[in-house]
Amino acid sequence: MTDAAAPIVLNEAQRRFSLAIEGHVAYVEFERLPNAIACTHTIVPQPLEGRGVGSRLVKHVLDYAAANQLKVRPDCSFVKAWIDRHPEYQRLLLAHGAG
Repeated sequence: MTDAAAPIVLNEAQRRFSLAIEGHVAYVEFERLPNAIACTHTIVPQPLEGRGVGSRLVKHVLDYAAANQLKVRPDCSFVKAWIDRHPEYQRLLLAHGAG
């Protein structure tokens, strides 16, 4: 299975969006807030680094938020940096510490 074909799975019980590739699991952890989600942590195992896995996860989380009329609080520095590089997602931002 190629990176692009692997599905991203929302696991509410673990509060994470995860992506399994080649026996490794990358994920974005989140917390539910009223009308928002806080992205708290992004993990990409070393064998998957440099392949766009983290970016694919963050884009998916932001698209999920937009589709569900949710704001995003980027408590994770990777998520914040990704949004900073993609101004089309600025409209989803909820201030750090808000919620």
